[in-house]
Amino acid sequence: MAAEVQEQPASLSKVDSAIDDAPASPSESKPKHRRSSSTVSGVFSIVDLEKENVDLKIAPETQKLNWKINTATSTIDDKEALAKLLCHPLIKKIDLHFPLGLEVTARNNKGVTVKDACDAIYKQFKKKADDELEAPYLAGFEWDREECYTKFIVHQKKTGDASSGGGSSKKKKGKGGDEA
Repeated sequence: MAAEVQEQPASLSKVDSAIDDAPASPSESKPKHRRSSSTVSGVFSIVDLEKENVDLKIAPETQKLNWKINTATSTIDDKEALAKLLCHPLIKKIDLHFPLGLEVTARNNKGVTVKDACDAIYKQFKKKADDELEAPYLAGFEWDREECYTKFIVHQKKTGDASSGGGSSKKKKGKGGDEA
């Protein structure tokens, strides 16, 4: 008679809606990540790279942009440089640290580009007037492994490089009285 009891549940043809393949409690189930498609292979978290002690290389094109940080990135002449990746290996996000303490974050799940970094900077400075900025031009980025692995330092300069040449010669320093 005990053998008949074990066979009986297998012969049931009705499906009970209360019973499914899911585990009884939520703790037994593994959470399903909705955004698995947003992860791209070859793009890393800066924190993971720090743990593995990987060297970062910043794109040298950032030093030649001649971009005023309170103007839109569409005003940058070198469109090809904007499409370049900000650093290698590719990273999902990076904090950009300004010397006076301000920080902005550039993000892109497919790898942060030069444009992503410039857009993040522009978002912070777009409402600033030219005379409010002491050094309004982007000079480039620096990565200092010892100071802070997870941040790039933003360097700025007072004047942009004039493509016609002689743009900075308009401003003369010292009016003769300083030489004594």
